[in-house]
Amino acid sequence: MPVAGSLAETVGWMSSRGNLLIPLALTAWIAWGDLRTRRIPNYLTLGTAVAGLAYNCMSQGLPGLVSGILGMLLGFACLILIYLWGGMGAGDVKALAALGAWLGPKLTVFLFCYMGIAGGVIAVGYLVWQGILWQKIKQGWTFLLNMILCRPAGPPRPPSPADLTEGIPYGVAIAVGMLVLVGTGGRL
Repeated sequence: MPVAGSLAETVGWMSSRGNLLIPLALTAWIAWGDLRTRRIPNYLTLGTAVAGLAYNCMSQGLPGLVSGILGMLLGFACLILIYLWGGMGAGDVKALAALGAWLGPKLTVFLFCYMGIAGGVIAVGYLVWQGILWQKIKQGWTFLLNMILCRPAGPPRPPSPADLTEGIPYGVAIAVGMLVLVGTGGRL
């Protein structure tokens, strides 16, 4: 009977995380598209958001819809400043907002934390692979010291095009974060 027992455990595990399986599949689609084209299409983020709001509204009524809207706003708020500073693309911001519509505010915060860790690991790995990790650490340290010691009057100037590094497809970090979220069942 070990097969029946493991099947029952698998079904139990999946049913306890059923609300996370569709967003996990959507993040896999987002990551695949981002890897392939370095873009996350608007139809995918809009469709994800609308489906998430509809799912929450149908499963929990008005409180679910409110939770989805709050999750969407929180997902947007978590990444908009990073986007405005040039740290990521608009598709990444819209993707987290769309996933927030599925997850609600609490799980959106967890996803934000998990994908941030995954993104950091991926970024360091990419810089090591390119052989420019120490160069980027020195640039960051110089920038930080200048901000602290010089206190410029205006906002910091963006780096010159020669200093820019090709960005990583952050949809992959979102997918890894979602995978961790599913694995933990939405608990820290």
